[in-house]
Amino acid sequence: MIRPITYNDRKNILRLLRQTGVFNEEEITVATEIVDLVLEKKDGGDYQTFSYYDTENQFMGYICFGPIPMTDSRYDFYWIAVDQQAKGKGVAAELVEFMEKRIAWQGGGKVYLDTSSTPPYEAARRFYKKQGYYRVCVLDDFYREGDSKIMFMKDIAASK
Repeated sequence: MIRPITYNDRKNILRLLRQTGVFNEEEITVATEIVDLVLEKKDGGDYQTFSYYDTENQFMGYICFGPIPMTDSRYDFYWIAVDQQAKGKGVAAELVEFMEKRIAWQGGGKVYLDTSSTPPYEAARRFYKKQGYYRVCVLDDFYREGDSKIMFMKDIAASK
């Protein structure tokens, strides 16, 4: 089941972000701020954030995306994280499919995401490519020396 996040999901999301071993403290702080904005309804609809629960009602992951301000039908795919127990079981793919269907329902458009070029993000880059996202640019040494920003994009058609 995929549904909007609730206050009860906050601790699970934070646990999950730490569990991945990929996100640094600064990234976790930003993700926490976004979750808090969504929960306090102060985000103006910019962050659409959803949790994934399995059939036994266990929290297995979350996704966050939203429209890019001052653009026409352009979206940022901000965050996705899946519990280690759910790796390889299609949870991340289901979350991405859910996001893409929501974007199609909202009129479609282009979805952008960016990620690090460092080795811990290699699995994420492979996953994005498998989901049909393609690399549109690389900003060398963006985050820090030796850590480039890789941007991916995918076109989502509007649903009829």
